[in-house]
Amino acid sequence: MTDYNIDKDNIDIDVSAATPDTDEQNVDKNTADNGSDNHLPLLALRDVVVYPHMQIALFVGRTPSVKAVELAQAEYGDKVLVVAQKDSLTEDIDQDNLYQYGTVCRIVSTMPHDSDENCIKVLIEGQYRARVDAIENHADSQDDVLMATFERADLEVKLDDSQQKNTIKALTGLFEAYAEARLRNARELTRVAKRIDDLLELIYFISTRVSMDLDVKQSFLEKDDLKAHINTLTEYLVKQSAEQNIEQDIQDAVRQQMEDNQREYFLNEKMKAIKNELSEMNDGAFDGEDDVSELEQRLEEADLPEDVRKKAEQELKKLKMMPPASSESSVVRNYIEWILDTPWNATSKVSINLEKAKNVLDEDHYGLQDVKDRILEYLAVQSRVKKLRGPILCLVGPPGVGKTSLGESIARATGRKFVRMALGGVRDEAEIRGHRRTYIGAMPGKIVQSLAKVEVKNPLFLLDEVDKMAQDFRGDPASALLEVLDPSQNDSFNDHYLDMDLDLSQVMFICTANSMDIPPALLDRMEVIRLPGYTEEEKVNIAQKYLVPKAIKQNGLKDGEIEIVEAALHSIVRSYTREAGVRNLEREVNKICRKVVRGSVENHGARAPKKDERELVVVDDSNINDYLGVHQYDYGLAEKDAEIGRVTGLAWTQVGGELLTIEAVAMKGKGELAFTGSLGDVMKESIRAAMSVVRARGDSLGIDYETFKTTDVHVHMPEGATPKDGPSAGGALTTALVSAITGIAIRPDIAMTGEITLRGKILRIGGLKEKLLAAHRGGIKHVLIPATNERDLADIPDNVKEGLTIQPVATIDEVLKAALVSMPTPLKPAKVTVDTTSKKSLHS
Repeated sequence: MTDYNIDKDNIDIDVSAATPDTDEQNVDKNTADNGSDNHLPLLALRDVVVYPHMQIALFVGRTPSVKAVELAQAEYGDKVLVVAQKDSLTEDIDQDNLYQYGTVCRIVSTMPHDSDENCIKVLIEGQYRARVDAIENHADSQDDVLMATFERADLEVKLDDSQQKNTIKALTGLFEAYAEARLRNARELTRVAKRIDDLLELIYFISTRVSMDLDVKQSFLEKDDLKAHINTLTEYLVKQSAEQNIEQDIQDAVRQQMEDNQREYFLNEKMKAIKNELSEMNDGAFDGEDDVSELEQRLEEADLPEDVRKKAEQELKKLKMMPPASSESSVVRNYIEWILDTPWNATSKVSINLEKAKNVLDEDHYGLQDVKDRILEYLAVQSRVKKLRGPILCLVGPPGVGKTSLGESIARATGRKFVRMALGGVRDEAEIRGHRRTYIGAMPGKIVQSLAKVEVKNPLFLLDEVDKMAQDFRGDPASALLEVLDPSQNDSFNDHYLDMDLDLSQVMFICTANSMDIPPALLDRMEVIRLPGYTEEEKVNIAQKYLVPKAIKQNGLKDGEIEIVEAALHSIVRSYTREAGVRNLEREVNKICRKVVRGSVENHGARAPKKDERELVVVDDSNINDYLGVHQYDYGLAEKDAEIGRVTGLAWTQVGGELLTIEAVAMKGKGELAFTGSLGDVMKESIRAAMSVVRARGDSLGIDYETFKTTDVHVHMPEGATPKDGPSAGGALTTALVSAITGIAIRPDIAMTGEITLRGKILRIGGLKEKLLAAHRGGIKHVLIPATNERDLADIPDNVKEGLTIQPVATIDEVLKAALVSMPTPLKPAKVTVDTTSKKSLHS
């Protein structure tokens, strides 16, 4: 039996190896036209064609197909018209998907399927060829049973007896060869084929059992040209026979090659043993001779500096004198190969087209104007200077702002090859400078390995996470990078493994870091460009231009299936992410796309819906919760009302600017000061300094001495599990203490930054742009910054300053006037008594 496996319907179709008896065929032919009136139920099959004179057993599982079989048994004398589907992957039976010609079949028997109660096993027998004239739904059926009106279309054999006999003999011989090579029950099938004396029946018998395409098999029913059928079948069998002969020849050749290889291996091993016994392995005439000649040829063709070539020739000469099987020879061979793999003079053409570079940078990244300007400046200078030492740029910013991807874009804009080296966790300086060749398993450093990989000496080299390098007893990789990144030294970089100077001056190095926690000597070699983060409008623009199209493509969605409106993106930025970059924003957009894909698969199955079946899913701020759940963050201030002792500070972290809530509460006690919130030493000192400022200004703040003696003050910074430290919270701490002791509330829409001195002056701070972005994200309207930072506002983009009232302040008095709801009433002026004798004024 020959088995066919077809998805879902018509599963495990068994084609009988034997043809029906001749008497039974004649009876069916005589009764074929009676009782049907050329109008029968239609049974659609997938991946199989039924021919006249053939018996086929198949499983029927689709409801319309099962009902068609039952209807044929009940009303049409077990007769059914079988037609093949054009597209076997289509689950539904579509009239446009059916061929025009089929076979009228008699249902011999039916029985239920053993494992699936919805399937039945049907044995059918082909009667005669029929052409479908019309297809319509059965009038009394509710299950989409199709009825077909047809005409009998027997194929006429226009060959004389001699031609038929010769053709039958030739086809039988070809089929016998095919069956012997490809079919399991070849003897039985060949015996049955030799018993068939009808040419058309033989064609149908053979085509049923060969692995031709469905459309080719169907053509035997569709076309009336018998000679074309004979030629098609003959060409296929001849081609299969030729392929089988070729495959057999290949197998014989492979078998012979394996035998030769085994013989060669045995002889080589035997020769090694003989040479070991006779101590004749020093001449190098046997093993390794091909490797040495290959290295010698590569050395002749390589473009090497004179000193490098001289060193390589010395090592090659040494290799020729060594026994090939010795461990030292493999070390020398590896060393020569690394010399040849290193690009000493090979370069790639660097593009200096400013317009093209600008378009590439703008296409890949939104904003980041400072970085783009610096790259364009470099290209402009390179267009005039033939040889320009590569700039050492250091992109510093929180995660997710596009530092690494920016390096790839710069490489594409400049036409350089891109190579990346991750420095996070690197502890061994040998990772940079390589190992000495005296060590077992010595290799060059990552710098040389990367250059050998890209095969040019002027790629764009991205040193990722340069602030994450570690230092221990194995060495200091940061110090090893000094020679690599110093433009005045890296033209003669010396790798420990190669032990020769390599010119790195044409490499364009770009470093990335999350913070400025970089060794000073290394930082001095770099040109720092800060990427503080994105505003809400920038994030929405990035999502619209880059993140949403990328997510739609990655998740397999098509045009017309999803639309994420701008209001929804604003909601995601405000309520579901709180970051300087866009990495979490991208995750949330992908989450929405995955849910839309799931809904589409549940409705349409795994196949992608057709264009007219696509349902547009519009995601806006009204249904965003259905896709992302309850929002994670509150947009704006946590408290909208003015409160006593609560102030909002601005802090800088490695992941961008953050809002820092500071709380202070005063209670009856003994004048003690307490502080909690996982504070660092600098923060603790700021609290003590702030308390001293308040006590020194007690009179002007309306606080008498007794209040300080009988009041305990507790300063707390929420999220106690998060460590906090830094020198820019003095002004905010002082404001919180004044509010707590005087009972005057602080405005909720104000935030501040700046350290304070004991004399009440506000000191300059760093990370101004990051802090302003944090205020922008938190819905702050009024920001107090040190007056000495006012000049830095010129470098802050206008879209960051939009919506913020930025007030420079120089002293704590200005801070209190702006932050407190009302100023405290000073104590009454002290009475002065004049001593006319000593002329000294005494305070009462």
